[in-house]
Amino acid sequence: MLKLGVVGYGYWGPNVVRNFASQPDCRVVTICDTNPKAVAQALRHHPAVHATSNPDEVMRSSEIDAVAVVTPVSTHYDLAKKALENGKHVFVEKPFTATSAQAEELIELADRKNLQIMVDHTFLFNGAVRKIKELVDGGVLGPLYYYDSTRVNLGLFQHDVNVIWDLAPHDLSIIDYLIGLEPELVVATGGAHLNGLADMAYITLHFPKNIIAHLNVNWLSPVKVRTTLVGGQRKMLVWNDLEPSEKVKVYDKGIQVTDNHDESRQRLKALVEAKVFEVGEAQAVHDLLVSYRSGDMWSPQVDQTEALQLEARYFLDCLASGEKPVNDGRAGLRVVKMLEAADQSLKHRREIVYASSRGPDRPGYSEVPPIKFAL
Repeated sequence: MLKLGVVGYGYWGPNVVRNFASQPDCRVVTICDTNPKAVAQALRHHPAVHATSNPDEVMRSSEIDAVAVVTPVSTHYDLAKKALENGKHVFVEKPFTATSAQAEELIELADRKNLQIMVDHTFLFNGAVRKIKELVDGGVLGPLYYYDSTRVNLGLFQHDVNVIWDLAPHDLSIIDYLIGLEPELVVATGGAHLNGLADMAYITLHFPKNIIAHLNVNWLSPVKVRTTLVGGQRKMLVWNDLEPSEKVKVYDKGIQVTDNHDESRQRLKALVEAKVFEVGEAQAVHDLLVSYRSGDMWSPQVDQTEALQLEARYFLDCLASGEKPVNDGRAGLRVVKMLEAADQSLKHRREIVYASSRGPDRPGYSEVPPIKFAL
């Protein structure tokens, strides 16, 4: 039975407590929040759990095996470091840390003390994302061309981070999981209209293998939109996370350009030489070289299990087996580095060359394994 302490009982904390408490091999023993109202709320909902306003009480408790850090990003480093120093595994809300240097230090500390870090990239456990991962790894889409996401809504404005750090971690973690490569170049544009922090941004990431990703994140949209397009050589898909039933739709659509060595190209050349086409009629030649495919659309079945429930189960399984989770500290570091690059590009209005954190032993394209559950 793993004994868990949870630090932070604001917006996301109650969900973390509920999902870990529902696991048969986990017991939430302490909930901590510096806000007295949050402590009172925790006691109302979980009267058998000890509640405190002192985080050190959680970190130093000999009864606690792991700590969930569900607090503002500016506090993640200090709290996670204290937990690791006291021999506790860490489950930390996204984004992992406020800087890549902080993330690297926590990873080194966890490795040295043989402890696990899991970053709460909840969308990796979303049924639609798991289905998309299955389609990508199975070659259904073919070699990937692009990932294009719109994640916009009205608010909620944050006082400590801009819209990039608030909304983009979702898509950046999904991109890292699906593509398995780190970007070579990051470009971001946007604006700050209300409180001095960017409230809308457009982020473009250029990856090896000619893959491009584009994110639109916005706190000033009159409507909530959660739509992602993933395009490949063979097929394309649309994921609408607000759709109640058919969240993922796969389209058998694409474009084929006749290869230079294809027999049809040789026949076309013969037609040109026979003056069926004039030499200068490049558009007519081009039109014959390009074909458009428009086939069926189908919507695969998507598991509706709550993502955080699966993530809690996965965390416990990794601790029991010693297996490194897919969303470990290094995955969190890669997302933080992309956030930093986008932030710098936005501030300085220039493209940022991304310095990879993957060594030669890190997974490459389509080699990041799917998450496995022992349910």
